Amino acid sequence: MEISQSEVVEIGSVGKGFDQGVKTLFAHTTGGLSATNETLSALHRAQDSLETGGIKISNASASNPGIPPSSLMSFLRKNSQTSGIVLEDFDTAFINKFYHSHLDDLSNINSSAIVAAASLVARTLYILASDKKNLSASALSAINVNASLVDELLGCLLSCELGLSCELVKDYISPANTCPSNYVGVIVGEPTSTPYTGYVSDVSRFVWNFLAEKTSIPSKNASSSCPQACNNNGELCIKVETDGKGVCVISSTRYVPAYSTRLKFESETWNLLPRNSSEPMDLEDPVWTESNWEMIRLRVYTVQGAAYDHLILLLGIAVTIFAYVLIVVTRAFITKALKLD
Repeated sequence: MEISQSEVVEIGSVGKGFDQGVKTLFAHTTGGLSATNETLSALHRAQDSLETGGIKISNASASNPGIPPSSLMSFLRKNSQTSGIVLEDFDTAFINKFYHSHLDDLSNINSSAIVAAASLVARTLYILASDKKNLSASALSAINVNASLVDELLGCLLSCELGLSCELVKDYISPANTCPSNYVGVIVGEPTSTPYTGYVSDVSRFVWNFLAEKTSIPSKNASSSCPQACNNNGELCIKVETDGKGVCVISSTRYVPAYSTRLKFESETWNLLPRNSSEPMDLEDPVWTESNWEMIRLRVYTVQGAAYDHLILLLGIAVTIFAYVLIVVTRAFITKALKLD
């Protein structure tokens, strides 16, 4: 979230914030002191306004070599003077031992920590955006996070038991799969803010529809079917998958495809740009490819059990003995027949 032209606030790993009863979030800072101190002050003020208490904002240790892995790093590569804060549930080392692994699932997340972090950030942004120097306690206390909605979202997006078949998701889209996938996917076609829905994952389509509605204002065409009727500036068509008609809303939510800075779409195809050592992003942006799955073949060889091998051996011995006896009998019969002649 960009607070001003040079201040960024990012919510990092907060799912373990209440782990083992420790209710502390750490603010990792970088950049100019003025803007950073203003945001830190707003964070502490928001912390004091939380009625539940128990949550504390602490500055990360000054001995840290920098900010933890985060999107803020991209801002800093573009402008090293950018001020920013990253909220994390750890100070000097990760407390989530399953970070960035397939085991970092719903069972490893404390929803109460997410609710507390969301409430804290929401109130902080309100303080920073407000022109009033003396905000009333009632104004801040009115800003709360729907804890039941957070729990529902966690169950829909991080669990395969109910997953994308939950009512919340089905109210916005028609999911292709029940189990939510965290696979980033392969971008197909021209990058656009209105891509073909078949190329966009279930989770991305749901999040886009959900945020578009939650951040929307009423539209004059709310009663009309879309997307044909959503012609006014800033209007979007949502929920079109559920009933084939959809609803027009006014929202700034956009679908932004993410792809490597070294890729360019031209002449109806993706092309790899040559490396440019003068571009700092190019040096840290490797391009990964995946196999052409249609060419993969699998050949399986089975190995019989020992009993089957023993059976084959016995059958071979039996056939040999039978063939020997048959040869002896046939030879005796022929010899006798020749003597009679």
